[in-house]
Amino acid sequence: MNIPKTYQPQDFEKEIYDFWLKNKYFHAEPNPDKKPFTIVLPPPNITGQLHMGHALNQTVQDILIRYKRMQGYEALWLPGTDHASIATEVKIVEAMRKEGLTKESVGREGFLKRAWAWKEQYGNRIVTQMKRLGSSCDWDREAFTMDDNLSRSVRKVFINLYNKGLIYQGDRIINWCPCCKTALSDAEVEYQEQASYLWHIRYPLADGEGGIVVATTRPETMLGDTAVAVHPNDKRYKDLIGKELILPLVNKRIPIVADEYVEMDFGSGAVKITPAHDPNDYEVGKRHNLPVIRVMNDDGTMNDVVKEYAGLDRFEARKRIEEDLKAGGYLVEKEPYTHNVGTCYRCHSTGETIISRQWFVKMEPLAKPAIEAVRQKETRFVPDRFSKIYFNWMCNIKDWCISRQLWWGHRIPAYYCEACGKTYVAEEAPKKCTCGCTSFRQDEDVLDTWFSSALWPFSTLGWPDKTPSLDYFYPNTVLVTAYDIIFFWVARMIFSGIENMGKVPFEDVLIHGIVRDEQGRKMSKSLGNGIDPLEIIDTYGADGLRFSLANGIAPGSDTRFSKDRIESCRNFINKVWNASRFVMMNAENIEVKPIDEVKKTMADKWILSKLNKVIREVSRNLDKYEIGIAAGKLYDYVWGDFCDWYIELIKPVLYSDDQEAKRDTVSVLVHVLKETLKLLHPYVPFVTEYIYRTLPGAAETIMTQPWPKADRKYAYSQAAKQMEGVMEIVSAIRNVRAEVGVAPSKKVHLMLVTEEKKTIENCRAYIEKLAGVESIALITKEEVPQKVSSKVTAIAELYIPLGDLVDTEKEMARLMGEKAKLQKEIDRSQGMLGNAGFVARAPQAVVEKEKALLAVNLDKMAKLDERIAALK
Repeated sequence: MNIPKTYQPQDFEKEIYDFWLKNKYFHAEPNPDKKPFTIVLPPPNITGQLHMGHALNQTVQDILIRYKRMQGYEALWLPGTDHASIATEVKIVEAMRKEGLTKESVGREGFLKRAWAWKEQYGNRIVTQMKRLGSSCDWDREAFTMDDNLSRSVRKVFINLYNKGLIYQGDRIINWCPCCKTALSDAEVEYQEQASYLWHIRYPLADGEGGIVVATTRPETMLGDTAVAVHPNDKRYKDLIGKELILPLVNKRIPIVADEYVEMDFGSGAVKITPAHDPNDYEVGKRHNLPVIRVMNDDGTMNDVVKEYAGLDRFEARKRIEEDLKAGGYLVEKEPYTHNVGTCYRCHSTGETIISRQWFVKMEPLAKPAIEAVRQKETRFVPDRFSKIYFNWMCNIKDWCISRQLWWGHRIPAYYCEACGKTYVAEEAPKKCTCGCTSFRQDEDVLDTWFSSALWPFSTLGWPDKTPSLDYFYPNTVLVTAYDIIFFWVARMIFSGIENMGKVPFEDVLIHGIVRDEQGRKMSKSLGNGIDPLEIIDTYGADGLRFSLANGIAPGSDTRFSKDRIESCRNFINKVWNASRFVMMNAENIEVKPIDEVKKTMADKWILSKLNKVIREVSRNLDKYEIGIAAGKLYDYVWGDFCDWYIELIKPVLYSDDQEAKRDTVSVLVHVLKETLKLLHPYVPFVTEYIYRTLPGAAETIMTQPWPKADRKYAYSQAAKQMEGVMEIVSAIRNVRAEVGVAPSKKVHLMLVTEEKKTIENCRAYIEKLAGVESIALITKEEVPQKVSSKVTAIAELYIPLGDLVDTEKEMARLMGEKAKLQKEIDRSQGMLGNAGFVARAPQAVVEKEKALLAVNLDKMAKLDERIAALK
């Protein structure tokens, strides 16, 4: 007996994972005799710590990779981590600040030395945590976005796109963090609802004939206004178009322009245009050839465009400008206003949209083939509705700002001649400029983190070299990710794969939702509702966490996590554990026979048909990425069919003296358990591995065993159908006993009216053992006695003498007492509802509640009367 009495996952999970690693069961190599199945892990940040979103994402991937590995595919799950430019730099800067150091004081080389040391110390923390979850990644292939070969691929892509004219340097509006002093991608901007004000400011007409009132949430940017815009069809301003206004505080003339961007029904219908500080204003400015005037420095202080405010922090300048507007008679109104404000996802400070000279990727030529690839189903979104999000973003795409004002990351491979300023984009600086100068400086900026991760499906396989792994494992089979980064990452991988490999990077994109708390709220530090998956693993084991995340999930939909859910899954695994102990205890000293050589009972044929069905359905569900549905079917089959029914059905044989019958039954029992463990393995790998090793004839590990296959000879048969008829009889008897509260130890006499006499005779032992029946009499309809409790099933009519179930006189007295109490409640409700004053004055909800209570009690009374009539 190798299975302990108590399920304690902490006793064996680490040992099993180490065993898998030692034997390299996760490793994959190009194999011409197998089909490839490839998943690349969405690389978590090296600053990250495993959270519930990671746990869900990685559980889904591990289920798929283990399933395909058992199906005989050469299954590669390639892991890795992302250098996370902004997040990591924030960590290093914080650490240096405690030492009284800054980036500038240690210099670029000193800073990068510290960053690499930090990465070596902390960067693999999340990898260690993934291993505790049971992730069967090919750790021999673990990648890091700043590995030498991946960095080489980044430089090559940058140079290729630049030479094609698809990367350029220019002044455009970008997201900017004044605290981190870097550009931000859309993914790095988080919008928070903030309470602020809407300032209504009067701009006088230059000719002194009145003015126009505009409203703004950022009065500090008005110093850079270069126009006021109105809608061309707005009759209020039709005669003012082309005239000039005086910009308050700056005292310069700006034009009134007509542009369809303006919403006539919003505010005054007039909008201040600040091209250097708003993306929409920038586009309006381009259409009307307006000057672009930036009024803010990179650190969020005001520049010297208006010297009175130069050097002031933007929010301090806002206060001063408000005071000056009020003093000059320009401030018409200041009203409270709540709106969404973009903040930096790392430092959480309020961001700015600002004109800046950056590097950009020209997106329209890259987006077109990527759009067509998804339209032609070369890459398929699961569920398909998420392709709409993809199309919406790709069809309205803007050029991508790829430069970041950081030191940690892939430095842009652009070199500038110190003499003439000429730009060279290459792997390294040229020996000599065309002007004869030999001195060059490299661009200070690094690339957006998403630039390198966009290459992940092929750079991790060796590109730009033509490696055997790249040839075999690309395109990847499926990408598994949450819906919130479809356009930040998924879209960029698709156009990068097509551009650099000539093929889409993956066949399918499986989208999952996020893990919410039991109230449906998003988990967050501010709410304090986050759940640490490592604490769950410490308490319940990795298998309990995995199954609780997988059971019931649907592609694309959010899932709720609760303590009750994890408890339920722990109980399920405990059920598997105890059932397996039962199997092993009964299999001791018995030579297990091959399943095809066994003489099978009706119960055996039934469980084999149920196993056959669940193999077929679970395989079909997993092929369609219906992981939650498959988990639910496994749960029902294991708990109900295998544990609650089959194990109980075979106990009479196991406890009998017929050794041959016992050997046959144990052989079926062991076979069914083995196949069941294989089906469960992708979901709960540790416990299935532990149990499988103890079974007679087991291989070294379950994870390399072939996935069960449905077999026609075990399909639903007449014998299985008959067995279910008998099981329905057992359930009916149990229900009767429960209704009247019969003690489990009390035996009853059963009379059956049935045409399935042979079936009943063959299954008499099942009924007697499982339903607490002392004897079974097969009778005709005419022989049914009085005072019986009856039930009807598919194959029989059941009759049990009431005397077997209850003391008739005592039961009648109890029922009459219950009826009297119930009648009082009915009378009370009918009296209240018959009172016109109560119905008129009471709240509608109270009246409806009383009506519902009356209906319930009337139904109870009808059932009581039936019971009383049966006893008379």
